[in-house]
Amino acid sequence: MGEPHIAGHRVSVRQVYALVEERDIDPEAVADRYDLDVADVYHALAYYHDHPREMSDIEAEREDAMETFRESIERPEGVGPDTV
Repeated sequence: MGEPHIAGHRVSVRQVYALVEERDIDPEAVADRYDLDVADVYHALAYYHDHPREMSDIEAEREDAMETFRESIERPEGVGPDTV
C-alpha cells in the first residue's frame, strides 16, 4: 500500500502506532515482538505524529481497499457479514 515502514523490517509505522497507542501495548513489548530496537518504535511513533495528513490518507486508502474487498466477496442469498 505504499505506506512507510521501519527500515529493514516489514512492520509499518501505522502498525506500530496501532499496537502502542490503540491497543496500549508497551513499546518494549512491540520492539521484542518484531525484533526492533525500542528507538525504532519511538521513531515510528514520532513519524506518525509528525505526518498526520499522510497517515490519515493512508488510513483512508486502507479503508477503501478493505471495503472494495468486502464488496467483492460473493455470499449466498440472505447471508451478510453481520449474519450469525
